[in-house]
Amino acid sequence: MWTSGRMSNAKRWLGLGMSLYLWGLMDLTFATLSGTLTARGQLEADKPQSHQRTRRSWVWNQFFVLEEYTGTDPLYVGKLHSDMDRGDGSIKYILSGEGAGIVFTIDDTTGDIHAIQRLDREERAQYTLRAQALDRRTGRPMEPESEFIIKIQDINDNEPKFLDGPYVAAVPEMSPVGTSVIQVAATDADDPTYGNSARVVYSILQGQPYFSVDSKTGVIRTALMNMDREAKEYYEVIIQAKDMGGQLGGLAGTTTVNITLSDVNDNPPRFPQKHYQMSVLESAPISSTVGRVFAKDLDEGINAEMKYTIVDGDGADSFDIHTDPNFQVGIITVKKPLSFESKKSYTLKVEGSNPHLEMRFLNLGPFQDTTTVHISVEDVDEPPVFEPGFYFVEVPEDVAIGTTIQIIAAKDPDVTNNSIRYSIDRNSDPGRFFYVDITTGALMTARPLDREEFSWHNMTVLAMEMNNPSQVGSVPVTIKVLDVNDNAPEFPRFYEAFVCENAKAGQLIQTVSAIDQDEPRHGQHFYYSLAPEAANNPNFTVRDNQDNTARILTRRSGFRQQEQSIFYLPILIADNGQPALSSTGTLTVQVCSCDDMGHVMSCSPEAYMLPVSLSRGALIAILACIFILLVLVLLILSMRRHRKQPYIIDDDENIHENIVRYDDEGGGEEDTEAFDIAAMWNPREAQAGAKTRQDMLPEIESLSRYVPQTCAVSSTVHSYVLAKLYEADMDLWAPPFDSLQTYMFEGDGSVAGSLSSLQSAASDSEQSFDFLTDWGPRFRKLAELYGAAEGPPPLW
Repeated sequence: MWTSGRMSNAKRWLGLGMSLYLWGLMDLTFATLSGTLTARGQLEADKPQSHQRTRRSWVWNQFFVLEEYTGTDPLYVGKLHSDMDRGDGSIKYILSGEGAGIVFTIDDTTGDIHAIQRLDREERAQYTLRAQALDRRTGRPMEPESEFIIKIQDINDNEPKFLDGPYVAAVPEMSPVGTSVIQVAATDADDPTYGNSARVVYSILQGQPYFSVDSKTGVIRTALMNMDREAKEYYEVIIQAKDMGGQLGGLAGTTTVNITLSDVNDNPPRFPQKHYQMSVLESAPISSTVGRVFAKDLDEGINAEMKYTIVDGDGADSFDIHTDPNFQVGIITVKKPLSFESKKSYTLKVEGSNPHLEMRFLNLGPFQDTTTVHISVEDVDEPPVFEPGFYFVEVPEDVAIGTTIQIIAAKDPDVTNNSIRYSIDRNSDPGRFFYVDITTGALMTARPLDREEFSWHNMTVLAMEMNNPSQVGSVPVTIKVLDVNDNAPEFPRFYEAFVCENAKAGQLIQTVSAIDQDEPRHGQHFYYSLAPEAANNPNFTVRDNQDNTARILTRRSGFRQQEQSIFYLPILIADNGQPALSSTGTLTVQVCSCDDMGHVMSCSPEAYMLPVSLSRGALIAILACIFILLVLVLLILSMRRHRKQPYIIDDDENIHENIVRYDDEGGGEEDTEAFDIAAMWNPREAQAGAKTRQDMLPEIESLSRYVPQTCAVSSTVHSYVLAKLYEADMDLWAPPFDSLQTYMFEGDGSVAGSLSSLQSAASDSEQSFDFLTDWGPRFRKLAELYGAAEGPPPLW
């Protein structure tokens, strides 16, 4: 039989196969350690003798040992003793299981169990081991192996810990007292079933009087009313958790709770300035920024959002305001074009308000404010302005060159009212059909107009200030070219018809139509008839259908291919324009052989055989004569070309300045037939009756010869110049325009006066040219040629 325990008394417990003696810790007896233990002898006395039970030598039991032992000697746990042990050392005790030999050891002779390491209940609360008694000599088990438990008894060695700390929480400002903020929780690793080691009590160490904490639940609540975020936004609260129910000697742990007061709309917006002064240029474009206003709101986020509006003022129609969502400022912009000359200043009344309100704080309002904005318009140098801003002109296509078709007017909107110069944007008029007078703005034609080529012209006229060329205004001008009857009707294609030899009189052979490029206002109408030279044509006649078509009918029968195989019928086509125009078209009619049904069989005339046939020799002689005639013609043309060679300019030479080359000696000023200098003196003297030389033609002639009489006698210089320019552009044989100098009138502004020799003195006396040296560098060459300076003659 086994005994286990501490021998503090002689009390022995008998088991089914083992007796256990335990020196209980903290006055614990064996009865309180492991349930009910029954003495083996009592059980055997009570049962009948006839029943036999198997003997058990071990008793199930538990040992208890305190944790955190800090002594130097091994901690005694308990004693195992078998009733078969006589104390002579013949029994050997063996311990196995959890921690055997590492944490717990047993004296194999006495059965004493000791703990050789520090025990921590929070790491391991109990150990399960097995004990066995062996015969030391034979090693035979004296008792069956059995398990027992060593439990680690808790002491208060762990303070409470906040595993989720530190905490972050938020609560709306101005919240009522007792509003829940957050709940904190601390855990204690000690045994909650043993004493008060794990009983935690909460308290607040920092954060009063603003917040409080429930001692049991750890719920933090507001403790002060009307906490204002704008006064203090962040709070640091320290919470303590203490075990042992908060009694003296208990362990404690702390955590930090960072509490933020969230914003509510409890502050109305206010303008820090009641008056704003701004300025804007009158040339500021639409939607450009004039200035900014700001209403300060102590709230933040959605509670600080602003809405700005213009509620009053004389500038409500000229300016607008919108809110910048990022900075909550009101941006004033230009709504309509401004003019310093019309209005120099504006006044606005601007309101700023919160769009998101909270009903419980309306008593703190009103949540809006107003301010006054004065805006001054500054004058700038503006480009000229056209009135109207768009021109539409209708002009007939037969208008004469140089005719004024419209007066384009622009003015300087500034107070200074500078002079304006007009021009045409050549990119809008690449054909240069028009010209605008630089000072008056008169828009004139520079080239003939043709509606059939260009029926619309869209151009841009520019106006520039004289004192500031960078200031340029523009206006679109649309010109519609009106139609005049300048195109005769004609056949749309080549008409070719056939007539059968067996055709009868009055038979239809062709229906013709016509086209006209003109577009008369009342529509096209064509009239058809035979041309005057064919009015009495005996073969065919024309019948006008009065629908812009005509029928061609035979007038007789009995056509023969051998007599005439092809007829050319001239048809006169006239339109209904004013004046009426007409043209003659030719219808080719071929005589063909047809069957009885009128189907063409053959349109080729029968071969006509010559009565006399030519020999091969005669044909060769005819061809040789033709070849000789061609050679003679080419030789004559070549001789004429070489004869005229000195009268023309060499191909390798070029015309520079106004050099005119002749092949004979000039006669000086008395020779007035070599070149018509009168045209350069005055174009009005260039009449058709001027004398000309018959032996040669000058290579350069005055452009006034090509100018029509109506243009040459025009009363305006512009018409004459434009006509000359057009004629020069159209003349493919004229010399380059940049080297052709044509003068219409004598210059009045030159210091040299008139340079013409036509009206110079007729005296043969010597004339002094010393005054040429006073005319400047432009006349230095003339002064060297005709001056009175003496010196050796030049070598050339």
